[in-house]
Amino acid sequence: MPHEVIDDPLIVRVSKLDIWFGTVDPEPLLGGITNKNFVVRDRGRRYVVRTGGDILAHGVVRASELAATRAAHAAGISPAVVHAEPGIMVIEFIEGRTFQPEDVRNPANLERLVDLIRRCHRDVALHLRGPAPMFWPFHVIRDYGHTLREGGSPHAGLLPDLLTRAERLEKAVGQIDVVFGHNDLLAANILDDGARLWLLDWEYAGFNSPLFDLGGLASNSEMPADLSEALLASYFGRPIDALLRRQAAAMTAASLLRETLWAMVSEIHSSVDFDYAAYTAENLARFETSYNHYETLESP
Repeated sequence: MPHEVIDDPLIVRVSKLDIWFGTVDPEPLLGGITNKNFVVRDRGRRYVVRTGGDILAHGVVRASELAATRAAHAAGISPAVVHAEPGIMVIEFIEGRTFQPEDVRNPANLERLVDLIRRCHRDVALHLRGPAPMFWPFHVIRDYGHTLREGGSPHAGLLPDLLTRAERLEKAVGQIDVVFGHNDLLAANILDDGARLWLLDWEYAGFNSPLFDLGGLASNSEMPADLSEALLASYFGRPIDALLRRQAAAMTAASLLRETLWAMVSEIHSSVDFDYAAYTAENLARFETSYNHYETLESP
């Protein structure tokens, strides 16, 4: 039976894509906080339809997302793209269970997660075509500052202090190795099919320090300190010294600051039905805790 919202122009457009063999009834895919996505069943198979144009306030360029998604599939860690056109990307549906933060915090999953991140950092760039996007979180933070001031954000008064602390964090991170990062390692972007892990949603993918994905994974799922350290040690294959510990703590704090400012910008620019103000408050509190931890570490 058709959904009541069948007159929604976006659903109509998705239902009329010329790749379908028969009549389809797109089902809204709940949980996204950036885009409106759908599951479509066609001839016994399921597909995920991601919709939305460029989001310049967040630096999201769909051509870059498409290229990264195709490269990640070629690297064996993301579903295949079966169709793409402006504002639409259709990918294979992978049967599995979406990770929750507690799954990321489960030590039994540590090596699986490290393997997934290593494959992302090592293999995706080998298949990437076209311009090479860069995701430097401190540039993103500065750009968000401009966007928030220009948009009359109610949080504009916090920016001088937050941006000053971002400068300190950038100096503490120092020189970096460069890898191709996912840059949005929320638990919800990891799928477990029972045999392997998949990495979804490549909107923010680009070259970056490996510390951003490692810090983002730990901070987004509130890993305890000992597991965060084990994550770093496993990824780098060696015990963590004082310098790397401080660099990682700085990047972890930066990942939370970037998420905080992302939420602030979304408060004034997003039309998605989501409580961005609460998300801002949650991430700001977590940033403060993370920044305080960074400050307790002595410079080596």
